[in-house]
Amino acid sequence: MNKPSKVDAAYLVGLMSGTSVDGIDAAVVKLSPSADREHGVEVELLAFENTPFPVQARNSIFELFDPANATIDKVGAMNMWLGELYAQATLSVIGKCGLSASQIFAIGSHGQTIYHAPEKKAIGGYNLHYTVQIGEGAVIANRTGIPCVSDFRVADMAMGGQGAPLVPFTEYVLFTDPERTLLMQNIGGIGNVTVLPANASPEQVFAFDTGPGNMIIDGLVSQLYAPLTMDAGGEIAAGGQVISELLEWMQQNEYYAMPLPKSTGRERFGQQYVAQILELMKTNRWKAEDVIATATRLTAWSIVDGYERYIKPQHQAQQLLVGGGGSYNKTLLRDLQQLFAPHQVQVLTQEDIGGNSDAKEAIAFALLAYYTMNRMPNNMPRVTGASGPVIMGKVSFPYPGR
Repeated sequence: MNKPSKVDAAYLVGLMSGTSVDGIDAAVVKLSPSADREHGVEVELLAFENTPFPVQARNSIFELFDPANATIDKVGAMNMWLGELYAQATLSVIGKCGLSASQIFAIGSHGQTIYHAPEKKAIGGYNLHYTVQIGEGAVIANRTGIPCVSDFRVADMAMGGQGAPLVPFTEYVLFTDPERTLLMQNIGGIGNVTVLPANASPEQVFAFDTGPGNMIIDGLVSQLYAPLTMDAGGEIAAGGQVISELLEWMQQNEYYAMPLPKSTGRERFGQQYVAQILELMKTNRWKAEDVIATATRLTAWSIVDGYERYIKPQHQAQQLLVGGGGSYNKTLLRDLQQLFAPHQVQVLTQEDIGGNSDAKEAIAFALLAYYTMNRMPNNMPRVTGASGPVIMGKVSFPYPGR
């Protein structure tokens, strides 16, 4: 893995909006050369801000998750609209930390995933797979006057990878421990884990999507407890009991036993899956709070199941560090702690180690953009299944007179 050159500190902005469609996470970071860390870079979070999507925009994004509704005119319009919203979020967070746009080296924008199809299919004599993230980088660049790196995943997919997960590269750079095996668990709409063996080389790191994170929980809450869109703090689940029959049915999904590398998304665990659960609930007259408690346990179970299947046979972990919105769900954390206790794995949040669960992925895309702008590879082939290293991200430059 290439190391950043020993240059002066650089300021970058990272942007992230995930499968939960909660809003835009924007982080301003300072990247500095480091003599202490083996991988040569330190990241300091200067400012973080979450900007909720306007209701109309959020509803329109959800409409695009159904391919039947995602007509090209709607996708094209939302691509540009999101670019405008991301640009506003960028300028807002820059102002929050007292910097000016002219001081920012680059923006790294994940964009909004509306479809992810990592499994290859034979089409026209080619084995094709694809992904669609929207939020036009050219709009972001020209509204802010800052180069913007976007559409990261496709470069990895062009090399045969699944284009996901991407954050393990940055977790390797920032969190590898010389003595302990760490599990970096993100719980957004989808859950994903990065395995960092003690004193690991890049070739030893692996990662995969563990399954649904908040996606099923949020989907059920939106249907059963409208206008709520999430189980804040896990309070609804805390008042319910796990339904064994439903949990067992959910555990039978074929995704959990699929071989690595693997990734998933709303196509498997989105609205149609939630509709199936609601139909079972109606048929069996289950209580709403019990269904939410069961979906919460399923997320915790899927994370532990992934550990038992794919990680523990190779590496006994010492810690699971949880980030993302799911880290604020106290019932989910309680379930994780109970299920990991027999494995002697300590469950902590990013805040427990002085980090920021909300900002973690936005920080990651700032770092990925830094590597892109310096023309250095920023994927992890073993993680994604790519045939080799590649420089991910498409760079949009602002008009010179901007």
